[in-house]
Amino acid sequence: MNATATEVKNRFGEFMDRAQREPVTVEKTGRSYVVLISHEEYERLRSVEDAHWAALAGQAEQSGYVGSEAATQLVKR
Repeated sequence: MNATATEVKNRFGEFMDRAQREPVTVEKTGRSYVVLISHEEYERLRSVEDAHWAALAGQAEQSGYVGSEAATQLVKR
């Protein structure tokens, strides 16, 4: 759903309820500005992002990356 910033400001409670069911794109000066989502969806997206970065870190370690702290210690030797 799309709404203008003015609509959201004037009917905030209604749009908070709507965001529980679907993302609400808020437009300001004719352009998409922010998206209101439920807290549950926000947490789901955070866990997806965390899993993504964890997978990348695992791949880096498997390819030989030792991390910045270990690399600093190796250089100091």
